[in-house]
Amino acid sequence: MPNPVIILVHPQLVENIGMTARAMANCALDELRIVKPRDPWPLGEIHQQRMAAAASGADGILQDAKLFETVEEAIADLNYVYATTSRTHDMVNKILTPRAAIPDMMARTKAGQKIGVMFGPERTGLVNDYIVLANAKITIPLNPDFMSLNLAQTVLLIGYEWHQAQDRTEPLQTHHGSSRPATREEYLNFYQRLESELEAAGFFVAEDMRPSMTRSLQNMLQRAEMTEQEIRTWHGVISALVTGPKRGKDKGS
Repeated sequence: MPNPVIILVHPQLVENIGMTARAMANCALDELRIVKPRDPWPLGEIHQQRMAAAASGADGILQDAKLFETVEEAIADLNYVYATTSRTHDMVNKILTPRAAIPDMMARTKAGQKIGVMFGPERTGLVNDYIVLANAKITIPLNPDFMSLNLAQTVLLIGYEWHQAQDRTEPLQTHHGSSRPATREEYLNFYQRLESELEAAGFFVAEDMRPSMTRSLQNMLQRAEMTEQEIRTWHGVISALVTGPKRGKDKGS
């Protein structure tokens, strides 16, 4: 699916442009447009180095970035534009959170529309004259007493929602390394051995409490989701506690 175009309007710091490219790369966004940045382009060597360092490897996005003199030129080929702002203004607008905006973005993209998201300069954000050029506004719900975000942070938040809408990563995974998950039979064999050794050690002092105690022990073991290697390790622990040579030596002393 084609990605939204990221449009930076009058960015002030080359470091923020670099960090924006890094945030875009994190979220697989690939098209950056820049409207009349504060520092004249092409950048001098020092500014270029600072921007590249902030991009942390996302150089391809910076190399392919397109420069425009006006916002109107930057959005001319787009079918639908979103303006990011923390202000409500006096204008009548459709205002979306990033999460609510993503389904709308995806629907328009699937329908063949080319969409873009505008971000204003670091100090002031987008002014009204640019906001009126957008079809909808995106406002990020944050602490109302402190809504300040770095330019790249704002791009990352919206880019993250876009990427997550298409990502298929399982929300919860257990990594077992080179060992497979233990079978129920392996769990049962281990528990039976554990119970037998506990009984021999006099752990079950109250026979009427034994059923609830055994259920609790089994429940704890099941929640552990052990691998077969971990089961074997616990067998070794029991062997060391019961018949280990060091323990036998201590008993004889």
